[in-house]
Amino acid sequence: MKIKLRDPNTIMKLSRLGSFHQSRLSFLRSFLSEFQDWEFKRDLFELDKNGYGIVVYSLEKKGRVYSLVCFANKIKNNERSDRVIATKWDAAFALHDGVPSKKDIERLRNEVPKQEVGRLSYKELALSRANKSIRIFDHVVECLSKGVQPSLELIEKVGYLYRTTAVYGSGKFGLADRFRIKNRDEINGPFRLEMMLVYLVRQFTFDQVNHIAKNINPKSSTSLDPKICKKLGIGNSTGLGMAPFIVNHPTLLNNWILCRETALKKVRELKKVSIKDIELFKDCVRNSIKNITSWNTDSTYQLHKIKFLLKDVRKLLNFLENEFNFHNDFPFNRLYLWLEKETCEECIEYIVSMMMEPFSKIVKPLVKKMSSDEERYFDIPTERKTKDLIAILEKNYSYILTLDYKKKEHQKKFWFISKNKEEPRLADRFEEKGSDLEQPLAIARDIKRLYEKLILLRKSMKISEFLNKNSDLRHVVRRAFIIEKFPYSEIQDNTIGENLVPIDMLRLKLSFFGAIKFDPRSDKWLRICMFQGAPLPNELKNFDEQWIYKSQN
Repeated sequence: MKIKLRDPNTIMKLSRLGSFHQSRLSFLRSFLSEFQDWEFKRDLFELDKNGYGIVVYSLEKKGRVYSLVCFANKIKNNERSDRVIATKWDAAFALHDGVPSKKDIERLRNEVPKQEVGRLSYKELALSRANKSIRIFDHVVECLSKGVQPSLELIEKVGYLYRTTAVYGSGKFGLADRFRIKNRDEINGPFRLEMMLVYLVRQFTFDQVNHIAKNINPKSSTSLDPKICKKLGIGNSTGLGMAPFIVNHPTLLNNWILCRETALKKVRELKKVSIKDIELFKDCVRNSIKNITSWNTDSTYQLHKIKFLLKDVRKLLNFLENEFNFHNDFPFNRLYLWLEKETCEECIEYIVSMMMEPFSKIVKPLVKKMSSDEERYFDIPTERKTKDLIAILEKNYSYILTLDYKKKEHQKKFWFISKNKEEPRLADRFEEKGSDLEQPLAIARDIKRLYEKLILLRKSMKISEFLNKNSDLRHVVRRAFIIEKFPYSEIQDNTIGENLVPIDMLRLKLSFFGAIKFDPRSDKWLRICMFQGAPLPNELKNFDEQWIYKSQN
């Protein structure tokens, strides 16, 4: 039986994209799988009794070395901020290509703590900074210094000792451009180096609390239990700066979604499934209840989603135990159709992720298809006719073409770049100034404008002639020809509408990173946790691929 890929007009709506969860395709999970046979080392550890100083970690295989250089800094409590405009952090990090020399370390000591104000070199591949979660950090240090383990309740509630406020790569602030490293086999997937940096930062947080506790009480202190370490990840605060990425990289977005949709399609097409694979899937669903019930947030919006997710997952478990027969033909297709009929979007996408878990042979080949050589698709086929473009728009933007931008609710918001930090921001068009500086992120509005112009012209007009007179629409003409080949390249929603929930855009990208425990602090920024439950570096050579579900219990 052949199953069709899911309809982009449904899947690419922001409410559905904002319900995506991590999966085997997520970058932090594929990073761990790909680097599990690399050698981890702590090459330098020069922290003072209070935990300030320098630490260097490395991953090495066959002469290739990546080193994380960590700088732990002393700052005042009132200098600690999650905001991107901060200028001081508890720790700053640079991922170095190779083994850093003493000269490199001295150069980095001067530049890395400054972050954007500093200047890196082609030898550095990624840059980040992080702040302590003071409540849990101090608690853990105090407990360890007394020779006891910290409160599991607090550990599970917070989930991390530090949270990052940015992770940079690909040429920013002098870092190496991607073209220097894109052909290396070990990092051919998206964001591999950023995931490596965050993973090694996690180990730094454990080493730092152990070190401080030991210096407080050398005779009676203890180290953080490895089982507790695994319950801790790295937090992250993410704002609107991430949102334009998914608009500005249409072919990359398509490849991420297409791989996920292809994996689901192939799983649904399996006529028979082994008992082992059935039990693995059911175990993941059962174990995932712990993930949901330990998902802490004060957001009414997110609490509502969690409530219905938990209710529907329990409903699914009851169905699996008492009604569903996995031994009938095409069980996962039948199960998926039941989900669409009986459960909410959040639950559908949550279970879609788990449907991939037993099927490494399906998922792993797709991981290698999640990058994109975007420049190949930049050129516009100017010899084609306007009738071709009209047909593309009518086929691929059917919902967007129904929007009436004469109505205020469809153009309520606008995106702009803040003067202070050159970061994307969102404002009310009718209550705030600055719409004359609007960024070209209102793709739905511009597609509608393009369509309204095209239908008034002769259909035999060449695209080159149209662009000569309408150069302001070149960006959406390009996008239309991209979506002709890449059906999942476009958000099928209005990114300036009154009902826009911006964190849906953030959550989409973060789900592909592998984030969990989404905690919105407003509709414009949220906190997440990464690598919670992940194997420690000394466990990389032999770990359970389903750790994200099993290790929470």
